[in-house]
Amino acid sequence: MTDHDYEQILAAVGRADRIVLGQIGQSLDGRIATASGESKYINGQAALAHLHRLRASVDAVLIGAGTLVADDPQLTVRFCDGKNPARIVIDPSGRGIPGGRWLAPDGALRLALSPTGKAPVECDEVLAFEPPGDAPFDPRQIVQLLAERGLRRVLVEGGSRLLSAFLDADALDRLHVMIAPVIIGSGRIGLDLAPLARLADARRPRVQTFAFGDGDILFDCDLRSNAAQTDQSTEPGAKP
Repeated sequence: MTDHDYEQILAAVGRADRIVLGQIGQSLDGRIATASGESKYINGQAALAHLHRLRASVDAVLIGAGTLVADDPQLTVRFCDGKNPARIVIDPSGRGIPGGRWLAPDGALRLALSPTGKAPVECDEVLAFEPPGDAPFDPRQIVQLLAERGLRRVLVEGGSRLLSAFLDADALDRLHVMIAPVIIGSGRIGLDLAPLARLADARRPRVQTFAFGDGDILFDCDLRSNAAQTDQSTEPGAKP
């Protein structure tokens, strides 16, 4: 992929009428943190700049309350030009959303999603949602709630449980996976999805890749398209 192709990926996000994009940075062996929880920084500076360019391209950034507690992120655009997106925190447990740097009064919308309506007083808005009977929340319902609020381009930034829930629910249109050239060996994994009965059921999205100068590689996964299927005459597990 050329630099022009990379710019087109970002431009397509900004032009989309409606898109839900997931983003995750991880090691070669799929880890997002060590066993002790250390995660800063697995990926390099180019990956961080890419994340900020994504933020500048969307209406809203969504994280879970667990990520808020662990990282206290700002969720602003700092490594490129662009407007700060709305900052949204979801609290599936209903235990309450803490304060933090996400509540900085910089003019961007600060919105909480909670089944109980609990939120810091500094929040601009609270949207309540009805949990389904078999899960803490329905990602598709969340996407619809945000769209009705005018937030139609959404970046699901973390953590891993939130991103995995959106992927399992088929609520993501695209997924950006940034792979760093490092092997951690143990620790928290990036995606933890529902088990598959058959390899044939695995997602095989069309993918574009882009190598950054510091060694990180971006996988841009189109989750609404399937890659070309292998020859149907080849038996599963057979050698070519």
